Amino acid sequence: MTVLIAGCGDLGTEVGLRFAAAGHEVVGLRRSPEKLPAEIRGVFADLSLRVPELPEDVDIVVVAIAADTSTEEAYGAAYVNGVKNVLDALDRQSIQPRRTLFVSSTAVYKDSGGAVVDESTPTEPTRFSGKVLVEAENLLFSRTRGTKTQPISLRLGGIYGPGRTRLIDQVRTGKAVIPAQPRHTNRVHRDDAAAMIVHLTTLEAAPDHVYVGVDNYAAEMGDVMRFLASEMNFPEPPTAEPGGASDAGPGDKRCSNARLRATGFELTFPTFKEGYRALLAGEGVRHP
Repeated sequence: MTVLIAGCGDLGTEVGLRFAAAGHEVVGLRRSPEKLPAEIRGVFADLSLRVPELPEDVDIVVVAIAADTSTEEAYGAAYVNGVKNVLDALDRQSIQPRRTLFVSSTAVYKDSGGAVVDESTPTEPTRFSGKVLVEAENLLFSRTRGTKTQPISLRLGGIYGPGRTRLIDQVRTGKAVIPAQPRHTNRVHRDDAAAMIVHLTTLEAAPDHVYVGVDNYAAEMGDVMRFLASEMNFPEPPTAEPGGASDAGPGDKRCSNARLRATGFELTFPTFKEGYRALLAGEGVRHP
């Protein structure tokens, strides 16, 4: 079958390589298609503006867009315009893929005070990032209603992996500060995120519309920092003063991946420990 990756950056490229390894034709849309590996047929596209002609036999579409900057305008251009333009291109050519998956984020959920969040939790984001993602999700669901296309929104936690070493670097340079107020962090290794996308778009049974894509353990940020310091033989990071500027941060919630695991999916990196040990060992490569 033919797989279209709309937004073929680091995550999209990893997804495309996995589909290609399974024997499928993969087309990747991005602004710098020359950077894609030979296994993926690169096509130039600025998804915020327009999508070019697509192969007529597209069976699976993965929308894995990333915003250029963390502003409301950039998010709207990337996610809402990007989803709309991909759907418009499919309509223009009368293509109805079997499944279209949108890579969303757990940012669609508000702070739950540390309570468990899952697919049944209402999307009531308080930040613009979550609001834009909900708009893009709803656009996908409304535009595919009544068609042969099964829409999926995969709400990923914070992606870490090769080349995404911000927390490691903070601990290594002594800039890491443990929050005074315990705060959970919902993470997923890039390779597991890519495997989730392949799994959900190729499930034999009809998928649900929404899945939360995180690892098996919502760890407290302090525990992650202490673990990294211990693994690298660095001093334990200091703890922030309660209420101070360094204690500020995103809300606290614990995201559950129970629905995803119920489909038979198994993680390669079930907790942050396995994932960060692989990173510290130099495993994997970030795609340009």
